[in-house]
Amino acid sequence: MPNEQAIPESILQRQRPPGATAALVLADGTVIWGHGVGAAGASVGEVVFNTSMTGYQEVLTDPSYAGQVITFTFPHIGNVGTNREDVETITPAARGCILRADITQPSNWRAVAHLDGWLKSHGMVGAAGIDTRRLTRRIRDGGAPNGVLCHAPDGTFDLPALWEMARDWPGLEGMDLAKEVTCRQTHEWDETTWALGQGYGRQTDARFHVVAVDYGAKHNILRCLAAAGCRVTVVPATAGADDILRHAPDGVFLSNGPGDPAATGEYAVPVVRTLVDAGLPLFGICLGHQILALALGARTRKMEIGHRGANHPVKDLATGRVEITSQNHGFVVDEASLPAGVTASHRSLFDGSLEGLAVEGRPIFSVQYHPEASPGPQDSHYLFERFIETMGAAKR
Repeated sequence: MPNEQAIPESILQRQRPPGATAALVLADGTVIWGHGVGAAGASVGEVVFNTSMTGYQEVLTDPSYAGQVITFTFPHIGNVGTNREDVETITPAARGCILRADITQPSNWRAVAHLDGWLKSHGMVGAAGIDTRRLTRRIRDGGAPNGVLCHAPDGTFDLPALWEMARDWPGLEGMDLAKEVTCRQTHEWDETTWALGQGYGRQTDARFHVVAVDYGAKHNILRCLAAAGCRVTVVPATAGADDILRHAPDGVFLSNGPGDPAATGEYAVPVVRTLVDAGLPLFGICLGHQILALALGARTRKMEIGHRGANHPVKDLATGRVEITSQNHGFVVDEASLPAGVTASHRSLFDGSLEGLAVEGRPIFSVQYHPEASPGPQDSHYLFERFIETMGAAKR
């Protein structure tokens, strides 16, 4: 047990309410009670919120959520069940989920399993009955805290030990998580996007060859590349420039992923600098966008709250067009640090933060948000076509 003199009074004096089988213990000593869903156990991470109204299975399987406990602001999570198609990675990396309402029986023709059973099958801890509106306000006003989510079916909680776990967790700043979620070996990807009554298709007539660097790539990004006409070769996050260039790609894609871009950048930035110097078309999303920015000489920083949801308005500065986007990031590129020749291409209409960049005179661009959606609007799918056009122009 931790030193009692250091334990907050809120921990020492807190009593479990009758029937509570879950607790969220924050690093500042706050304890929030609920009832457990999913797997039993305790999981530590950064507590964040997501505002998406649909697609909770895609959210929970997004590798970018590694190291994070997700609070859903939409209350009816689990109402459409789960299926084998709506997953963005085989092994979810999120640390847990926090829900307002109890999980109801599935009510959707595509459902094959209850969300509670799905969470158990992946060893993911969850809690329902939490005032998610109050928790979201706390995160919004004070930043994303470190916390431990514990599900104890027998109602036994060692609050001092849980608090110590939350207090001692180092947080995402300085943490490289891409190595935890990347693929283990190079492989080919030919699955295309989903269609009603048909499921996922296959790419059989590719026009371009793209090497995708997997920092934690969502499956639907790879599907969108394949659907746009690409033969996709996926390489691990730690692949060297020689490993990438030996495939003789027409372009290189830098994927999304979790953690601190500066930490991942220790090994990724030199590789991307070599790719920039090689003159290849480059397209980055999310963590890939941040690593590209670092390689070009810019800086990144941790956001207090971050952007997570499917309702974020972003302005394309070249056209003036506003697109509603799907987002999931807790770090951002510092626009003031962009070097000469690198320009802002997109901007958030929520907080004015940088949402995209382009390199003048070079076939290089990136965005902070998720044009592949899953879940979310498809306003930004044009970016995959832009990548195709860039590779086509480079081959002429």
